[in-house]
Amino acid sequence: MLLLACSMTVVAQQYPFQNVKLSAEERAADLVSRLTLEEKASQMMNTSPAIPRLGIAGFQWWSEALHGIGRNGTATVFPITMGMAASFDDELLYRVFDAVSDEGRAKYETAKREGSFEQNRGLSFWTPNINIFRDPRWGRGQETYGEDPYLTARMGLAVVEGLQGGRTQNKYYKLLACAKHFAVHSGPEWNRHSFNIEDLPARDLYETYLPAFKTLVQEGDVREVMCAYQRFEGEPCCGSNRLLQQILRNDWNYTGIVTSDCGAVSDFWEPGRHGVAKTPAEASSKAVLSGTDVECGDVYKSLPEAVKAGFISEAQVDRSLRRLFVERIKLGTLDPDSLVSWTKIPQSVIASKEHKALAYEMARRSMVLLQNRNNLLPLRKSGQRIVVMGPNAADSTMLWGNYNGFPTHTTTILAGIQEKSASVRYVKGCGLMRNVVEPKAAGEKSTEVAEEQILRQVGDADVVVFVGGISPRLEGEEMPVNEPGFRGGDRTDIELPQAQRDIIMKLHQMGKRVVFVNCSGSAVGLVPESRHADAIVQAWYGGEFGGKAVADVLFGDYNPSGKLPVTFYKNVGQLPDFEDYRMAGRTYRYFKGEPQFPFGFGLSYTTFKLSNLTYDAQRGVVEIDVKNTGKRDGAETVQIYVRNKADKNGPLKSLRAFKHVEVKAGKTSHVCLEFPRERFEGWDESTNTMRTVPGNYQLSTASTQTPDQLTLDIMLR
Repeated sequence: MLLLACSMTVVAQQYPFQNVKLSAEERAADLVSRLTLEEKASQMMNTSPAIPRLGIAGFQWWSEALHGIGRNGTATVFPITMGMAASFDDELLYRVFDAVSDEGRAKYETAKREGSFEQNRGLSFWTPNINIFRDPRWGRGQETYGEDPYLTARMGLAVVEGLQGGRTQNKYYKLLACAKHFAVHSGPEWNRHSFNIEDLPARDLYETYLPAFKTLVQEGDVREVMCAYQRFEGEPCCGSNRLLQQILRNDWNYTGIVTSDCGAVSDFWEPGRHGVAKTPAEASSKAVLSGTDVECGDVYKSLPEAVKAGFISEAQVDRSLRRLFVERIKLGTLDPDSLVSWTKIPQSVIASKEHKALAYEMARRSMVLLQNRNNLLPLRKSGQRIVVMGPNAADSTMLWGNYNGFPTHTTTILAGIQEKSASVRYVKGCGLMRNVVEPKAAGEKSTEVAEEQILRQVGDADVVVFVGGISPRLEGEEMPVNEPGFRGGDRTDIELPQAQRDIIMKLHQMGKRVVFVNCSGSAVGLVPESRHADAIVQAWYGGEFGGKAVADVLFGDYNPSGKLPVTFYKNVGQLPDFEDYRMAGRTYRYFKGEPQFPFGFGLSYTTFKLSNLTYDAQRGVVEIDVKNTGKRDGAETVQIYVRNKADKNGPLKSLRAFKHVEVKAGKTSHVCLEFPRERFEGWDESTNTMRTVPGNYQLSTASTQTPDQLTLDIMLR
């Protein structure tokens, strides 16, 4: 390694691509001109090897940071993305990903010193996932920021700015963020390598599926976009001229790079998949010509063959390669460390005290109180006999979600509760799917246990805290799950598994007061549970401090303020076909039925009253008063929705502004929200474009604590 470093130092003085006074584009062009065709192909796959003769170090395009640095040893583990979306706080999310990027850069510097450019040790991070969570059956919905385009866009923007160092004046990017999966992607998992989305209304494409990507490109300067697996209108997304050329580069003026999802280019030619190419050479040329610059996979090793066969020219390969090296140069990887301040980030930031405090704060903020009948919560820390039950109570890895790192310590929900009260007993009660007791020793068979036997162990408990739901072992990305209600990582049934449902019902029949803590990455149908449990807390997968956060809410040390970023439907009977991507009947924007819990819902231990909603068109500002009418300090999320009253085919309403507001008991906060004219933008059927159409609009609020929403009719000229 020392010899290689010395040779790089000598080479650095020979060629224009090492001249830091030149633009990144000039340097990249010079470098690409010096590569052989085989070297060029090698640099267009996710693991790009070193080129010692030019002093070019290896580079790894594939690393993960969904909710903390993933799959690369010790890291701070924040709540799963869906839980962070429940905070409705993009400023807090920016702080989270500023911390995540510090850990990522520090880990990269270690890998660089070791001469390692293995997967998950690079500077290119394939996050955020800004797909719209249109259907709760999708197993990867937990990775998204919910079902709303505006919330997804604002949260995604915060992630990009935090990862790339976008709010600094630094010459270099800290890391590269990647907006994925472009576009119109949200399951099913089991057929994603062959699935074709067709006949999608233009309104749905431009009003629902594209806005978050457009925001990250045009406002966030996101440097990477990942194309999705499936076909869109007959073309694989990684071979779609409409998506990658017309919309992304021509309409939005995107200048960054496009990476394929892993194995997506193989799907072009492998039997039983998309069938748009006959050979790897043809597949690689189609992808590059469409604008996919780097492949996660190894099909691009056939690019030299594709050039020789006339499928693609070397100049067309060079176009993609120049884009790749521009980003590597802007990261500082070709420049001396002395010029790149990010290289000075110390190893001590990894899982640091400050980052753990931030993970704890976000875990608390992610908690959503869905029900609190007769004010059962908060619980008392003494004088109350508590039994904790359920398959997720003592499970630490469940709290980590998917695409996770590994924390130095995790507090389970059981441990968090035990820290609050000495009067706590634990009875598992059942597994996630079955009423069984886990084996105590290797080789010992699990035994079916009568519910009556389990319930006898509850005894004279005053309160039973049942910690259930599902798990990342059941929902996720293309995974083999052989359980009723699950398929390939997705769900076929959104209701709580029957074994858990039966236990909660029995507890209710015994007259026990029940607190149900639901752990999941997505919506769960909870109709019987809303009858059989007195209180319900939606806890998601809360990260390393998930257990502490749940306990803080249960015992009143923290007043919950989280809001649902998705609709909680009653059952799958309220949903259209999973494979139907049309938005009719989906999400709060088009669903006309009665949900179990609506988008934006979340209770508090205090109450709020909203009043004096006004809009100043000239200033582009919405103002509103938020009064805490209860006896506890608390926080409310102001949500402002828009409806075009003349648009009969449009959304019922659309979120266009939100703000987390902390208000002392008895006090009133006057809240101002930026609301430029563009917030009224929607699909115009007369011109088939997205634009702000003059006319009559209605602004409305959503507040869990206010029975009647505020509305304001305005004329937009």
